[in-house]
Amino acid sequence: MINKEHQTIEWKESWQDEYLKWICGYANAYGGTLYIGKNDDGEPVGGVDTKALLKKLPDKIVSTMGIVPDIDVVEENGHEILVIKVEDYPNMISLRGRYYYRTGSTMRELTGVELDKRLLKAQGRSWDSIPVQDLTVRKLSHKAIDVFRDKSVESGRLTRKEVTISDSQLLEKLHVINEDGQLTRAAMLAFHPDSEKWIGGSYIKIGFFGKSDADLQYQDEVHGPLIEQIDATVDLVYTKYMKALIYYKGVQRIEQFMFPSEAFRELLINAVVHKDYSSLNPIQISVYEDQIYIWNNAEMPRELSTQAKLYRKHTSIPYNPRLAEVFFKSGMIEAWGRSFEKIREACEEFNGPLPKLKISENGMMVHCLPCEKYLELMKKNSESDYTNVTDTETNTKTDTETGIETNTERRIVALISKNPKISISKMAVDMNMSQSGIRYALGRLRDKGVVERIGAQKNGSWIIKQ
Repeated sequence: MINKEHQTIEWKESWQDEYLKWICGYANAYGGTLYIGKNDDGEPVGGVDTKALLKKLPDKIVSTMGIVPDIDVVEENGHEILVIKVEDYPNMISLRGRYYYRTGSTMRELTGVELDKRLLKAQGRSWDSIPVQDLTVRKLSHKAIDVFRDKSVESGRLTRKEVTISDSQLLEKLHVINEDGQLTRAAMLAFHPDSEKWIGGSYIKIGFFGKSDADLQYQDEVHGPLIEQIDATVDLVYTKYMKALIYYKGVQRIEQFMFPSEAFRELLINAVVHKDYSSLNPIQISVYEDQIYIWNNAEMPRELSTQAKLYRKHTSIPYNPRLAEVFFKSGMIEAWGRSFEKIREACEEFNGPLPKLKISENGMMVHCLPCEKYLELMKKNSESDYTNVTDTETNTKTDTETGIETNTERRIVALISKNPKISISKMAVDMNMSQSGIRYALGRLRDKGVVERIGAQKNGSWIIKQ
């Protein structure tokens, strides 16, 4: 027995022509059933002229939408219920020139970019297969195309002989030039030096945050051909944004990051390949001292709509199949549908938790948490920093009184108290941070009147004013 409404079930007490939108929405989504003669609790209420509706509804639905649903009458608790079953249709169905779509428990009209995407899908075409007007091979980045050549040969996906052809021939082999000889959006995104000329938001945005989401300390953007954005972003995050904590095994110095770079790279490639570029939003990476968030405006297939489904073995259904083929041939995608298996393997080897995935209509948020060793080292460093800071004469006041707000600021003040002539580069080495991160924290300490620089840049020194 059906006990509640959901995406494919709707109850109505009586028929109104407005409900033609529901039938259209079901046809354009996953199909569904409309029950006429039930209240919001699913209880039969009666009073429905099922005989008249059986006669007029089929003609009305055919004349307005051109489809033939299955309409029947059932009896429940002595009341007749009209049951309208609608199949999902491969082509888009319109109601008087308007398109509707059922999602969750709501019905909405499709317009603009969203309608274009649905129409393309119904035609068996993808968003990234659409040609770009006035784009020629000569306008693409030949460096990016050569990067593809090197990666594809190194990975064994293509031979050196197969890639030793003209750029135009190579792009044709990658199916990013259509039958009319026009370059597609996939070619533009993968290889053009400024794809934002056509598609805004086709870049990656990175920010480092302090104690709160509002405490943005520094940020970067990675632009250019997508085939080059992956390596550039991974390098930037693991050199500037994510500090490694140090420990020793005997005399061997070991750097411990919070999250495995192999898993991060796979998550990033997934974001780039599956992103809905028509949203015009960049991929956003938020880095904290002990966690990372990756947000991507992606539309997930219904078959992969939960974290559990993604981590199980599954068939790959790329949102941008032409772009995915470029990344596959480059060797950056190892095998179809295996990326989350690789993420699992990398996290298990790292002795860290699996990323947590939150999938919604607005996209996917991936939450990456630190491994046990990193948390252990963080705790040791924090205890050490606390001892170093509180033992100095300059830090007898509370953090609220001094204006020192973050662990980074505490560590900087501790280093200055030990060596007033310490350089920014030395602080960066001692704290295993980027120099830009140190400069930002020093700027905050200066603005709050905690520290001051005296003398020339080269031979000067720092003083702690409180």
